[in-house]
Amino acid sequence: MNNFIFVPLEYQELDEEEMLARSSEFLERMEQRRSVRQFSSRSVPWEIIENCLRAAATAPSGANMQPWHYVVVSDSELKLRIRMAAEEEEREFYANRAPQEWLDALAPLGTDADKPFLESAPYLIVIFAKSYTISPQGKKVKNYYVSESVGIATGILITALHQSGLATLTHTPSPMRFLNQILNRPQNEHPFLILVVGYPAEDAEVPKINKKPFNEINTLI
Repeated sequence: MNNFIFVPLEYQELDEEEMLARSSEFLERMEQRRSVRQFSSRSVPWEIIENCLRAAATAPSGANMQPWHYVVVSDSELKLRIRMAAEEEEREFYANRAPQEWLDALAPLGTDADKPFLESAPYLIVIFAKSYTISPQGKKVKNYYVSESVGIATGILITALHQSGLATLTHTPSPMRFLNQILNRPQNEHPFLILVVGYPAEDAEVPKINKKPFNEINTLI
């Protein structure tokens, strides 16, 4: 017999008409989401970012270990250091490490080693995945399904930011360990990605691309 405590689920059932309306409105809103690479330097109220981070923290995780840590960077000097380090890795990647197949896949998106958005956007949310946690007693506690858990939380965060009227970009320079050094994070935390957040620039453009057809990515059995 265990001593775990369970409480009643807080759940409010909606009628089907309301469910359909909500799902349709959400779909329409999310179909407008795009990855943006041209950001305005306009400030964003911190309370909006905090609410979105709190929403991300509701994500399910393996054994409820919540193996993530977010470092929100707004300091201009830190953003410049991150940009310089990221661009150094990106130049090496584009010049020497990236296979031609990957470069061909990136070509329609117009990306290169220059990452000015890392400096111009008001916020960089650096997401770390924790392979293990150190308990208050100093014991190493293993985390489970880390990548899956952090990926789900990141998806909720991106969605929350979009729903709040902000633009985002997921950026993953490789390798990313320089982020531990710049942001003074411990070795049990591995950089997962940099989420660039802010308002899009007034002249922002995005590549004309399409998502795969619904029937190509879904099967109903």
